Amino acid sequence: MTLAELDAAYDNTAAVKNSAEILAGFETRGAEIAKRFAATMDLRYGRKVRERYDYFPARKDAPLLIFIHGGYWQMRAKETFRFLAKGPLSQGFHFASIGYTLAPEYTLPEIISEVRGAIVKIRSVAKKYGADDSRVILCGWSAGAHLAVSALDLPGVIGALAISGIYDLEPIARGSLNRALRLSAEDIALLSPLRMPFVQKNVIAACGGEELPELQRQTWNFMRARAAQGLPGLSATLPRRNHFTVLEELEKPQGSLTKLLKFFC
Repeated sequence: MTLAELDAAYDNTAAVKNSAEILAGFETRGAEIAKRFAATMDLRYGRKVRERYDYFPARKDAPLLIFIHGGYWQMRAKETFRFLAKGPLSQGFHFASIGYTLAPEYTLPEIISEVRGAIVKIRSVAKKYGADDSRVILCGWSAGAHLAVSALDLPGVIGALAISGIYDLEPIARGSLNRALRLSAEDIALLSPLRMPFVQKNVIAACGGEELPELQRQTWNFMRARAAQGLPGLSATLPRRNHFTVLEELEKPQGSLTKLLKFFC
């Protein structure tokens, strides 16, 4: 691909013409549910401005789902995605959402380290809220899916729900997105989940049927590679869903992604 073709192949905002409207709806719905859990919103796990998390407690001894937002590691915020708590809460899951420092302020290795620290911190307080800290499921969307599977090895984590993720960093490093990330050849080799040794924990990966072909290819290549090694997991392409509306399947109590949570229990 030329640079222009590569950039277009990963430009989800341009591919979904009403993406700004969709994101505004996410914000509105997230603000509504946050009112019910005001005491556990915007909690600190570190000193940096974005080192905060939201926590939505549920029934006693239930699993905890920790969500990591996307935005190519350089945009978006956890507040936009608070609405996603609805689906997991309806199934009895505790739900937490992580904020993290973005590129170019942080490099990708630093972002990964920060997110891993956030997961450790949230797990350390999960029992206080009634969660089973031995049943933590990581969930990420887009770049957040990359961060989720990059933390699968942490204690207490039993698996990951990866949505529309990036698992091979080489196309990102070759495009304009790399201006902020500054990925090196070493970063590609060491930080691409597709190129790293796989963690033998359950991974469910999904993407939308109306997503850009490159996003679908990333998901299917990653899961084919895991399946070739006999690792546990499921993969799905959700029809009539694009890079943004795919998240509504986790928001809905009977959404396709919400229903997949049962495979972790």
